[in-house]
Amino acid sequence: MRLDITKVCAQTVTKRLSILGAAILLTTAAAEARDYRPALPVAANFTYDPANEVDVELVLAVDISQSMDTEEQEIQRAGYVAALTSREFLDAIQVGPIGRVAVTYMEWGGVDEHFIVADWTIVQDSTSASHFASKIAEAPLRQVQRTSIASALQKSVELVETNQYMGLRRVIDISGDGPNNQGGSVTEMRDRMIAAGVTINGLPLMMKSNKNTWQAMLNLDHYYEDCVIGGPGSFAIPVRSKEGFADAIRMKLVLEIAGLHLNEPDPYFQRVSAREPVRCNLFD
Repeated sequence: MRLDITKVCAQTVTKRLSILGAAILLTTAAAEARDYRPALPVAANFTYDPANEVDVELVLAVDISQSMDTEEQEIQRAGYVAALTSREFLDAIQVGPIGRVAVTYMEWGGVDEHFIVADWTIVQDSTSASHFASKIAEAPLRQVQRTSIASALQKSVELVETNQYMGLRRVIDISGDGPNNQGGSVTEMRDRMIAAGVTINGLPLMMKSNKNTWQAMLNLDHYYEDCVIGGPGSFAIPVRSKEGFADAIRMKLVLEIAGLHLNEPDPYFQRVSAREPVRCNLFD
C-alpha cells in the first residue's frame, strides 16, 4: 500500500511539474513573440528604378602620363569626342535591348591619380552623346608622371560598383602608351577585377613604337593582351598612328557597346598563341 501511495505522489508531482514547465514555455514564447522584430534582408534596402537600367556600364579610363605629350593628348581627346558622337556609336546603342548605356570618362596616371572628367551619364541619342562629349572636350588637359594601370583598373571597378546604374554588361576601356610601373602587380589586380564581374578591354597607344626613346615600348599591344585585358569577350586594338586614332576608338566603342566580335582574320587581331608570352612583371 505504501508503494502505491508513493507511486501516486510521484505521478502527481510529475504532472504538476509538466504543467508548470508548459506554463513557463508559453509565457516565454508570448514574450518572445511580443518582442520579435523580423530581421530585414539586405535586398529590402535595394530600390529598383527602371530608369537606371542600361545595356552597358562603360568606364573610359584614359592615360595622361608624362609620356603623352600635349599634341597626343589633344588627338586622344578629339578621338574620343568624335567616336562618342559618331553615327556608328549611336547605332550600336540602339542594338541593345534597352537602347541606352551609362558612360564615365576618367583620366589616370600614378597610384591614386584619378580625375573624373565626365561623370556617369546615360547616353541614348545624339543629344545626350553630344552633352557627354562636350564635357570631355572642354576640360583642361592634365599631365602626371607615373603609369599605374593597376591603380586605374581598381578605381574603374570602384566606379562601376558604386554607381546607380544596372547594366547587363560592365566594361572597362583602358588606354595607355606604356606598361604598369607603379602600384604592384598588374596581372594580380586584373584578375581581381575580372572576378568582380567586369570585362577589361585595351587600347594600347603605339604611336611612338618606331622611335628609339625611353617613352616607347616595343610590342605594347602584346603586353596589353597578356597582362591587362581579360574577361568575357575581351580584346585590345592597338593605335599605331595619330591618323588612325579616331577610327580605332570608334571601332572599339562600337564593339563594346553592341557586344560584337570581328571575324578572323582581321588586321587588328592576332592569336596570342602564335608568339612568346610577355613577362608581365618586368616593370611592376
